[in-house]
Amino acid sequence: MGTLGGGHAGDVLVQKYGGSSLATDEQLFNAARRIGAAARAGRRVVAVVSARGSTTDDLIRQAAAVNPRAEGRELDHLLATGEAASASLAAMALQRTGLDATALSGAQSGILASGAHGAGIIVAIDAERTVKLLDSGRIAVIAGFQGVTAEGDVITLGRGGSDTTAVAVAAGLGARTCEIYTDVAGVFSADPRIVPAARLLPSVDVDVMAEMAFAGARVMHARAVELAALYGVDIHVGHAAGAEAGTRIHSTDGEDMLEAKAAVMAVVHDPDVVRITLRTTAAQEDSALAVLQILARQGVPADMAAVSETPGGGQSFGVTVHHTHADAVRRAFAELAVSPSCGVDIDEDVAKVSIVGKGLLSRPGYAARMLSSLTGSGIAARSLSTSQLRVSVTVPGEDTARAVGLLHSEFGLDAGTGPHPLHLAHRP
Repeated sequence: MGTLGGGHAGDVLVQKYGGSSLATDEQLFNAARRIGAAARAGRRVVAVVSARGSTTDDLIRQAAAVNPRAEGRELDHLLATGEAASASLAAMALQRTGLDATALSGAQSGILASGAHGAGIIVAIDAERTVKLLDSGRIAVIAGFQGVTAEGDVITLGRGGSDTTAVAVAAGLGARTCEIYTDVAGVFSADPRIVPAARLLPSVDVDVMAEMAFAGARVMHARAVELAALYGVDIHVGHAAGAEAGTRIHSTDGEDMLEAKAAVMAVVHDPDVVRITLRTTAAQEDSALAVLQILARQGVPADMAAVSETPGGGQSFGVTVHHTHADAVRRAFAELAVSPSCGVDIDEDVAKVSIVGKGLLSRPGYAARMLSSLTGSGIAARSLSTSQLRVSVTVPGEDTARAVGLLHSEFGLDAGTGPHPLHLAHRP
């Protein structure tokens, strides 16, 4: 790991720019001006960039036209060019404004990753080259979403990969803050596209944000938030065209009186999920264990898992997964369905809706209110799962927007009302 010579880690600022905030030349130069302003103010700036606009989708279409089954190493090698081009263009824009900037690929910035192609995991960062650039007064512009394997192959980091890159780089350099610039003003109490009354949250606890991200919030990816929590990096999220970051994501332990904290802070939905259920016979032992082992080998997060007994002594094991993992999980489940009486059921017309906050599991009234609100409005709620930070249900896909709006109002999150406080029982 490189160290910062002639300066302090607190001087380092990592900024990340999403593809939608770099789509046009005007947006690219707006980002360059923001980066340049920080550099001229004396900060050592590292910019992490995503592929511009629809570049990644365009590359995927090109690959499919050549080979409909394109995947693995060659697809990663192709997709990584989108971020590499973005980094080069951003560096050129900075140079045009009179600043010294150097574009780096994931490999050149020392990001070592492992795992399956298309879903790499960052395992180490050798920041020596980046540190040398910062020490020499240059701005480092790093291509996000990618790293290099121990064998020297390019590997992409999957969904939210550029966010993960930015937070990992900040952690590797000892930076206290990572700024994420995108096409939204910050983190909202619900998706403002379907809930116009959603409120901008100026501050979100990092643990709550991790749950929001995993439950479907698009602003940040869960892996990036988890890294931030692990290494003590504050994240500021804001609009690329705005003056300041709109939401600060950080550890809030001990900062506020518990009574002032809201129990439910946000309603989050994820329409990109599939519910898959495996039915087995009594002769098959530990089918749930076999399923979990398969999911672990494939690196597939299993959410809302449920095991129940079926007539005849068999088992039914259901799990909710992201739609990108659905085919792989279905094939794996089919291998375990060894007899005609076994089977695999797939429900694609489903969405996950969650309330997220603190103290939810120890206050079961919140789950009851959630279900009552949905079922009282004719929305079928299934596959309930609970934790202290999140209560999730699956609902029919066509009812997703209505479910989110109902729960947002039910828990007092609409703009102008404020969230209901977390009330504590009186102690003798």
